[in-house]
Amino acid sequence: MSIMELPYRPSPHVDTLRQMYIGKDISQISKPAVVLDKAKMQRHCQSLLRAVDFLGVDFRAHVKTHKTNEGVHLQAGETSKEVRLVVSTIAEIEHLQPILHEFKERGRQVNVLYGIPLPPSQVDRLATLGRKLGQGTISVLIDHVSQLHHLPRFLEQAGFPAGVYLKVDTGYHRAGLPPSGINKDDLVTRLMNLENEDKVSFIGLYSHSSLSYNDSTPKQAMANLEGEIHGCLDALHRNAHLFPNGKGITISVGASPQVTSVENLMGRTGTVSNDAEHLRQTIHNVTKERPSGFRTKLELHAGVYSILDVQQLSTHSRDDLGDYEDEIAISVMAEICSVYNDGERQQPEALVAVGVSGLGREPCVAYEGWGIVDREAYSPGRSKPERRLIVKRVSQEHCIVSWGQSKAGEETGAVPPIPLEVGQSIRIYPNHACVTGALYGWYCVVDSSDNGQQIVDVWTRASGW
Repeated sequence: MSIMELPYRPSPHVDTLRQMYIGKDISQISKPAVVLDKAKMQRHCQSLLRAVDFLGVDFRAHVKTHKTNEGVHLQAGETSKEVRLVVSTIAEIEHLQPILHEFKERGRQVNVLYGIPLPPSQVDRLATLGRKLGQGTISVLIDHVSQLHHLPRFLEQAGFPAGVYLKVDTGYHRAGLPPSGINKDDLVTRLMNLENEDKVSFIGLYSHSSLSYNDSTPKQAMANLEGEIHGCLDALHRNAHLFPNGKGITISVGASPQVTSVENLMGRTGTVSNDAEHLRQTIHNVTKERPSGFRTKLELHAGVYSILDVQQLSTHSRDDLGDYEDEIAISVMAEICSVYNDGERQQPEALVAVGVSGLGREPCVAYEGWGIVDREAYSPGRSKPERRLIVKRVSQEHCIVSWGQSKAGEETGAVPPIPLEVGQSIRIYPNHACVTGALYGWYCVVDSSDNGQQIVDVWTRASGW
């Protein structure tokens, strides 16, 4: 078996899936099923692309949320000459080869960053893909000297040096080295030696911080973005003597809440808050000044912004976002199995035929549930119902839907019946789009700018590692 033929769980061919689904109403298909709204996703992608263009910064789109060729096309847009992507698995790059080759055929430069500090077992697969995609298409993250030993092997097999980011830990503590310690065991010195020998192509410093997932205001999200930028600049300043003079260095930072917070600056002059103006000045310092004597440019990276979920909306990173039904592009179609409205339980509940294996079990700091039920199932036409139905408890294949918390101190007896019927289809917005999407092999795609209920396409996802 070749390196490119790992035995992942197979999915039906996309043509077969399209024949099965296109034209059907989402309430009619076998459930649970995951639905993706193309119109919402396109709107989110275009909005962020306009913002980064307005600010004069680069953008690297993370594809791990959707893992589809079609989604990458929306994230990359049509105008930029460079397409920068981040993946979490090698399987994503393998799956995305059609769109990557299409970009290159249209004269666009492609670079894909493998977004985990380089594991030795993946070097050969990365090199094979690099050889197929061509010069300069693959980059990696480094945060330990042992990882450097594998970079010459990549060069030998791919035919070009891998791009390299040094991974900086700016406070999230998932991966990377702190600004004061990025030269641990002479890591920077040894990396620059490889750069001088043309065995790597050093790009810059990379931080990913999801501290903003606990935010609840635009001010907090913007402050977290600034914190990441300053953390990388601190690492650069502390180690300036180790980098070549005049070297162009990219500062790459992000996670969806803090990155999308830059949209608060979009098109506004003289009317932004002090916090927004402070962020604008920080961005200017990276892109126009020469911090520590280096030519720096700013690259933002984000992924789930393209789809959003309950957790993302709870951060309130942007001033102009609407409700769940307005913004979240991903939902899970599920079926009501039973309803308990007659005193069987302490409060009214409904049993739904989807659980952890179809929703995930990612908590959200903003509320006590595991998913939000679309209001059309129980309160059609009301944009702001007083109460929301939520997924209150989850088992492996089933969940319990009940009313979320409402007014403080409200008596249990005042809780109304569950206005759902056995056999009814409902849409559930998940807490974490990345995890929920990974539980399915394909998306049933709808378009809310047209019908919103009829399936217009099927997008298959990358599977495995």
